[in-house]
Amino acid sequence: MDLGLKDRVYVVTGATRGLGYAAARELVADGAKVVVTGRDEKRAADVAAGLGPNAVGAAVDNADPSAPERLIAVARERFGAFDGILVSVGGPAAGFVADNTDEQWQSAFESVFLGAVRLARTAAAELEDGGVIGFVLSASVYEPIPGLTISNGLRPGLAGFAKSLADELGPRGIRVVGLLPSRIDTDRARELDAMSADPEATRAEHESRIPLRRYGAPEEFGRVAAFLLSPAASYLTGVMVPVDGGMRHGF
Repeated sequence: MDLGLKDRVYVVTGATRGLGYAAARELVADGAKVVVTGRDEKRAADVAAGLGPNAVGAAVDNADPSAPERLIAVARERFGAFDGILVSVGGPAAGFVADNTDEQWQSAFESVFLGAVRLARTAAAELEDGGVIGFVLSASVYEPIPGLTISNGLRPGLAGFAKSLADELGPRGIRVVGLLPSRIDTDRARELDAMSADPEATRAEHESRIPLRRYGAPEEFGRVAAFLLSPAASYLTGVMVPVDGGMRHGF
């Protein structure tokens, strides 16, 4: 199946590792051109070099108010176009209600929530018919995850923003989609498991609740992201797509 990604240009934030990287890799593999972002300049450049000539690295922090304009400018200057953005950011600090400080909440709000809003708002002003805005969210959009209180507080609100944005941008032919990963085998998932007294037992417990009985591979997430951002998904907007092996048991 041709996804129609050849020579389309995307910005993927938080793409030097984890889910953002998985999405960027699959986009490039299908012919897209990608601006790969991360906070560390050398790492962003190295990751982009590893993806080949259709990728360029840019060092930005999602919380930086100047980031959206800078990233879109890089896309246009390097590849001559801008067709969409996938907003991904590292997960906020773990912890329960009593554990998380005001500073952790503020930092997460700036990067996870307000940074994503700014990126999407700026992209919306620059995109034309056929453009797309994607958000990497979390299974916590539908059900709180124990020990991830900050994520539980911010992700559902961002999903609500994405739905509102889809309604507003639909008449212009611009789509908005969300991805809801659960236990994908990334560094972040392994770090969370390692916070328990017995990481192997914790992983086994999670796997026992997943109908497919395993964590997802990053490339499995990346392929779903590439499809949702592609012209092949041209009649999908306002959707929140679980990528979780069936872990969410509701409809």
